[in-house]
This record gives sequence, structure tokens and C-alpha cells, in this order.
Amino acid sequence: MPRTAIRAFTDGQGVVPIIDWLENLEEADARAHRKCLQRILLLEQFGRELRRPLADMLRDGIFELRSKVGRVNYRIMYFFCGRDVCCISHGLTKEGKVPDGDIELALRRKRLVERDLDKYTAEWEA
Repeated sequence: MPRTAIRAFTDGQGVVPIIDWLENLEEADARAHRKCLQRILLLEQFGRELRRPLADMLRDGIFELRSKVGRVNYRIMYFFCGRDVCCISHGLTKEGKVPDGDIELALRRKRLVERDLDKYTAEWEA
């Protein structure tokens, strides 16, 4: 199985939401930050084969990477934009189910990436 190329959503102006979220997470909870980075590396290694409890399909092609530290749930939203290419949309901290607004945000970003992969994604650098 080939490795999955990880891309990060960018707004076309150079802002990469997942990078900002991970930087804030590193300051707030280094352990959670390491666990989220570990999940991204597993996504790169296993791609579409990654399953619960590490990842799950939400709806309409939007997936989540799942991490938990203590009682806090961390989610990284992503979608596939090619056979072996994945785009990370953004990260969030949640209590119950993933809010519909976060799924809708990932869907809007997915549509942008489908229109112009190069403009709306950046190479992932861990």
C-alpha cells in the first residue's frame, strides 16, 4: 500500500488553519499535541485503511482523526482529494459529537480543494 500524501488546507492567502491550531495546542497541552501529530503520521502510513478508534468517517467524504487526553477529545478533520492524497482541514476540541458547523466548514474547504488543489493546499510539514 503506497503512503498517503498529506496536504494541509490553506485559504489561498497562506493561512493554514491546522498549523495555527497545532501551535496553540502545543502551548496548551504538549501531550495532546504529540498525540495529534502521531495520528497524522498514522494517516500518512495507512490512509483510507485507518479505522476506529483512530479515525472515523463522519459524512459526505469528511473524516476525523480521533485523539483523547484525559477527558478532552481532540479531532482533526480531513478528506481525500485523490487516491493517495489527503487534505487536513482543521482541528478542534469537542465534548459531544462533532458540531455540524465543523463538518460544514470541512465540506466548504473540500469543494475549494476540488476546484484548485494547488491554490488551496500546502505540503504538510510535521
